[in-house]
Amino acid sequence: MLHAADPSRLSHRSRWGRRLLLPVVLVLAWLAWTGAGGPTFGAISEVTTDDQATFLPADAESTRAAELREQFADSDAVPATVIAEHDGGTSGSLDEAAMGEAAELVSTLEGLDGVTDVIGPVPAEDSGAVQLIVLLAEDAVDDGAVDALRATVAGELDEAAWSAHVTGPAALSTDLSEAFAGIDGMLLLVAVAAVFLILIVVYRSPFLPLLVLLSSVGALCAAITVVYLMARLEWIQLNGQVQGILSILVIGAATDYSLLLVARYREELLRAADRHAALWTALKRSTPPILASGGTVAVALMCLLFSDLNSNRALGPVAAAGIVFAMVATLSFLPALLALTGRRVFWPRVPLPEGLHADDTAAEQTPSRGVWARVATWVGAHPRPIWVVVTLVLLVGAAGVTQLRADGIDQSEVVLGETDTKAGQTMLEKHFDAGIGAPTEIFVPTAEADRALELVAGVEGVAEAHLVDADGAPAGDLAEAQEVDGQVEISATLDSAADSSEAESAVVALRDQLDALEGEALVGGTTATQLDTNTTAQRDLMVIIPIVLVAILVILMVLLRSVVAPVILVVATVLSYLTALGVSALVFNHLFGFPGADPTVPLFGFMFLVALGVDYTIFLMTRAREEALRGDSREGLLHALVVTGGVITSAGLVLAATFAALAVLPLMFMVQLAFLVALGVLIDTFVVRTLLVPAIGVELGRRMWWPSRLAQPAIARSTTYSTEGPSRHPTPV
Repeated sequence: MLHAADPSRLSHRSRWGRRLLLPVVLVLAWLAWTGAGGPTFGAISEVTTDDQATFLPADAESTRAAELREQFADSDAVPATVIAEHDGGTSGSLDEAAMGEAAELVSTLEGLDGVTDVIGPVPAEDSGAVQLIVLLAEDAVDDGAVDALRATVAGELDEAAWSAHVTGPAALSTDLSEAFAGIDGMLLLVAVAAVFLILIVVYRSPFLPLLVLLSSVGALCAAITVVYLMARLEWIQLNGQVQGILSILVIGAATDYSLLLVARYREELLRAADRHAALWTALKRSTPPILASGGTVAVALMCLLFSDLNSNRALGPVAAAGIVFAMVATLSFLPALLALTGRRVFWPRVPLPEGLHADDTAAEQTPSRGVWARVATWVGAHPRPIWVVVTLVLLVGAAGVTQLRADGIDQSEVVLGETDTKAGQTMLEKHFDAGIGAPTEIFVPTAEADRALELVAGVEGVAEAHLVDADGAPAGDLAEAQEVDGQVEISATLDSAADSSEAESAVVALRDQLDALEGEALVGGTTATQLDTNTTAQRDLMVIIPIVLVAILVILMVLLRSVVAPVILVVATVLSYLTALGVSALVFNHLFGFPGADPTVPLFGFMFLVALGVDYTIFLMTRAREEALRGDSREGLLHALVVTGGVITSAGLVLAATFAALAVLPLMFMVQLAFLVALGVLIDTFVVRTLLVPAIGVELGRRMWWPSRLAQPAIARSTTYSTEGPSRHPTPV
């Protein structure tokens, strides 16, 4: 017998169908984009370069010298230096037979793919070693020519009689490429594993962390496709370190935003029987702070467009794109996943409202906020002693900034650990002028050539200088020198390694001396490029930091509708950054034994600590403002500390762990940045946002919100904070 369908049941099914349609569409769309973005990780190396010369602005002296160099020679060859000691490098060990073996090696090397010329063999004055300059085509260096060169040298020379290494610019470039090799896979794996473990502890659930990480990886895959397109269209100059930072930044930021959304969703699930209604309420209340914090970070990162270094300028749009996709994924992909999985994704601690029970599930009816309730009560009772003591401690740590040596390091020190390049440079300095493999290129007006040559030869740090003929060889006199557009080239060999600070000092002295010439003289080459890079990075530090601070201050004033609170928050954030930088300087110098730091470390550290630190500020203060609208400002701030304490702490741990993952790369810059940012995030999370800002806010009371209407007098109530239950307001005493 046929029965008519129950209209109420059909209506219920229709309503559920409509509720699930959009989540299904969103999940499928994000999964498709994630699948498409995955292969882009492998293809992005096609649009990535780690050539330092490409980072400089077009008006840098070394850049203009390089452009002029192209008019003198069409070759784009990159030099590699083969240095070989005979019989332990003892004086006079090079005999006729040994020189014959070196000559045979030259013939073999000339036949290698990518080798354009071999200069030498040149015996050392002490007859303990021999040197070859091998010129490699630029594209061949990228294709593994240095590895082939090293293998050939090792195979041709008798190990019993010779000890040989390959060093020089080409070798250093290869070391950097190998250090960045597999950056996506290894770095992403370490970061995701660290975040997963933290999320397991935070959520006490095996399933919810998988959804959060899936959303974060989706954001990264979407971002990488856009970044690849920007690099392909030559809008940005992408390099390995920017690519690595993007992965860390997106995973960390997306997870942080997810923590905020999930925490709010869980709160609503404890009140609402309808999980869809709870999710919608959580999404509405989480969207403003997520958009505000992410938007602030993106704007701050875009301030890097004011940088003169192309590498710094590229980080701005790349990182901003990553932050945007982190927000979009958190507000679309993750909610869709949560809508499809329901409240049991929190298993075994399923949040249920009063009166509902889960079968065979350890339901958690109320979140435990005992620790944060006690912290809030303590801060509320002793605000002045807390903020005074914390400020003094932070100032003591910040004093270490005076020990920071961030004026650049030898390029051979960039890659950590022992390398063939470092060993070769040490051997080269033992027997030859250290800069012989990478001479300084000087271009002067023809009429001033003789005077210029005399000035160059007289500069301290210059071992030898000569004019250059059309074949790139030493010219006997001005008549033999190659002339292009009224300019001639002088090649100067420095007595220090081309990547050393001593060599940079020699280039500075050369430029000072050549300023006396009639007409413009340009000093270029490897050392000049490094010098200009360090100088430009230091200029960027002084220019960009004030711009970022002003931008963040204005955004916070608009967001919080206050003047006092944003000023206090920015000052607290800067103090946190200086403390992290000061402690890091001491650790770098006395614990890790680093010879110094790259000039971009303080700038990148500032960008991430200050810009991302605003996230936690916004999480705390937007909730404080929301609560203050219902009553006393003091109560609102302390209650905001209670309800956001767990989220901010978890977010800080996640961000610190993801940036710490940068330390897996054997690069001094990455290790220093990883330590600085991880330490700074922990200080910001556990000290500044937990103690300093709330204590100052309690001390100031409603004046914190001046000149908004929240600054108007309100009826103050003495409060303590319940450790039980998810009440929306503090419990009056």
